[in-house]
Amino acid sequence: MDPCSSTSDAIRIKEYGRDNGCLSETERSRGFIREDFKRKRSRKEATGKKVGATSCHQCRRSREDVRVIHCGKCQKRRYCVECIRHWYPRESEAMIAAVCPFCRGNCNCTSCLRNAKQIKKRWDDCSRALKMKYDCYILRSLLPVLRNLCKDQTAEKLVEARIQGVPASSLRMKASSSSGERVFCNNCRTSIVDLHRSCSQCSYDLCLSCCHEIREGNLQGNCRVVNLHYSNRGVQYMHGDGEDNVIDFKENIIDVEDKLPGWRADKYGIIPCPPEELGGCNKRCLELKHLYPAGWVEKLEEKAAEMVRLYGKPEEKDEVYSRDSECCSPTNGIKNLRKAACRSDSKDNYLYCPHSSDVNIDGLEHFQRHWKKGEPVIVRGILEATTGLSWEPTVMWRIFKGNKVSKLSQVKAIDCLSCCEVEISGQDFFRGYEEGRMYKNLWPEMLKLKDWPPFDRFEEVLPRHADEFIGALPFGEYTDPRSGPLNIAVKLPKEAVRPDLGPKTYIAYGAIEELGRGDSVTKLHCDVSDAVNVLMHTSEVSFSPEQTIAVRKLKQKHQAQAQRELFDYRKPKEDLPSSVADDGKLGGALWDIFRREDVPKLKAYLKKYSKEFRHIYCSPVTQIFNPIHDETFYLTTEHKKRLKDEFGIEPWSFEQKIGEAVFIPVGCPHQVRNLKSCTKVALDFVSPENVEECIRLTNDFRLLPRNHRSKEDKIEVKKMVLHAINQAVRDLQRL
Repeated sequence: MDPCSSTSDAIRIKEYGRDNGCLSETERSRGFIREDFKRKRSRKEATGKKVGATSCHQCRRSREDVRVIHCGKCQKRRYCVECIRHWYPRESEAMIAAVCPFCRGNCNCTSCLRNAKQIKKRWDDCSRALKMKYDCYILRSLLPVLRNLCKDQTAEKLVEARIQGVPASSLRMKASSSSGERVFCNNCRTSIVDLHRSCSQCSYDLCLSCCHEIREGNLQGNCRVVNLHYSNRGVQYMHGDGEDNVIDFKENIIDVEDKLPGWRADKYGIIPCPPEELGGCNKRCLELKHLYPAGWVEKLEEKAAEMVRLYGKPEEKDEVYSRDSECCSPTNGIKNLRKAACRSDSKDNYLYCPHSSDVNIDGLEHFQRHWKKGEPVIVRGILEATTGLSWEPTVMWRIFKGNKVSKLSQVKAIDCLSCCEVEISGQDFFRGYEEGRMYKNLWPEMLKLKDWPPFDRFEEVLPRHADEFIGALPFGEYTDPRSGPLNIAVKLPKEAVRPDLGPKTYIAYGAIEELGRGDSVTKLHCDVSDAVNVLMHTSEVSFSPEQTIAVRKLKQKHQAQAQRELFDYRKPKEDLPSSVADDGKLGGALWDIFRREDVPKLKAYLKKYSKEFRHIYCSPVTQIFNPIHDETFYLTTEHKKRLKDEFGIEPWSFEQKIGEAVFIPVGCPHQVRNLKSCTKVALDFVSPENVEECIRLTNDFRLLPRNHRSKEDKIEVKKMVLHAINQAVRDLQRL
């Protein structure tokens, strides 16, 4: 008799074929689930042992009532069709039957997401020649910064020598009791690197910059406290109704005393401890102290200069690159270019925009060519080579919510209309991410989660996502936060307090139409370090016809409100064109990045038209400390057009698509508006090319009021410079 004539025999043959990988993909996708259950049950009854997995790997439930797909590769794991449809919508049943998500490395069940495969510090094993190349590059870039630091310290030592009446070579200083800790100037809140003055009575610390300003009689390091106040006129006011009177722009006057208590240095340069009103005790004189061993910084400069003399000669191609400034001209081809501006008589209208597959050793040098000039860089397709791990917000929220440390059902989001924090359930927030939310008057409600997770490290809460993100980043020499050889931030010793440079997630709603009020995800600002921002996921939310009509009527109300409050208000033109991606497809976010050299004109424009902008509670901006660092402005299409007409400058404007990484050089003001609901992940780093710009921004922050949001020196870049040079010198000596 034919062995296949019997039904039971046919089942056995099919089971044997599946166990040996002989079935077709269609047969595997169907699974023959019932027969498989019978086979395993009979084997378990015979042996008394559990055989393989009998439940869905994703939901951990036994699914005899639901069709389950068995993996044809590992022959162990199953995924029920309900979990496949919900958690893996981009993968077909046939794909999972061939190779399951666990075998692909993109399983997003709770257990797998918590178990990360830590990426090895890949740059620790690079060749000797490559290490020497990176160390020499760091020394060439950072030696001028170290020399300036030594110059400031030498000047203070000469003052101290005159005070003590001894030669500078015989000067003796006390070691600070705060050695090994983060020390900040009590006046300007800037990080203290080494030499500083301190009171032995009350431990008041003063940085060298403030010491110099006090002796000059021009103390700029701001010790003021200001009244940062915006009136809440209610929800109706934010939507164009409510108060109908002209806003009194004097109501938010800075609350600060014009005359601070006298604090002066004497004719010898001796600085007393400041009065109690300024945080001191006014009982002792400030003594010169050091944090590092005496003379360590000067010796480090000598060693670094010697290493640069021996090994730090620039390569010939570096000199060629410095002379070449036309690589982003369309005449050289537009394969890896993206047009982002229309400036007349300018060679930087096109941005360098390579595909991730084109990023190699030559790509790094090409990247550096633009990076040195302070130009943004866009890298396409960085997710194409990843495992395909899901970046849907609901997946990340599920693992975050289940974390033992972070059991939260509520999230604190920012309402972009009021610029205030609101509390909302995580379920409602993420439903709005996919479906949209609106106020009672149908105006779209724009919410965002900034710097999320809020208090836990991203790598601890979402380790699998962190590994995949870091592994996918291009130019890892700069962006690897663990061992990047050109990332100055990783050079700090293990015992040092490290700044939180990410990665961090930004999840926010978006709308295609420019609303003009409450639709800016990130207002104009300037980061204190370099950054890379990757768009990981989008969800498009469209307006219904009814909502579209309501939005147009409300926008007319907003314009009428502005005309009532501002006598010289200019009504914007209707339907101004917005940026469109090169291939005609709508991106996820609209970026505007300004050049560093355009910052003075940009500040002048913002000061001139500041009252046309709205900030907290949609109140007109009435307080300006620094137009860039205040983060109170968002330039609409109309404002950008007027900026170009009157001041002759315009930003690089482009749309970021999913899987694109945007590199933003420090010192470049930028703003972002979402065109869709977007999930982005950002990482800060410090490149040797931009350290001097970081220091310049730190000096800007010194001048801000004490309670300003950007006041704190968060990254301590000068400390990073010292440790980066020290490590480079030691590496070159060892190699």
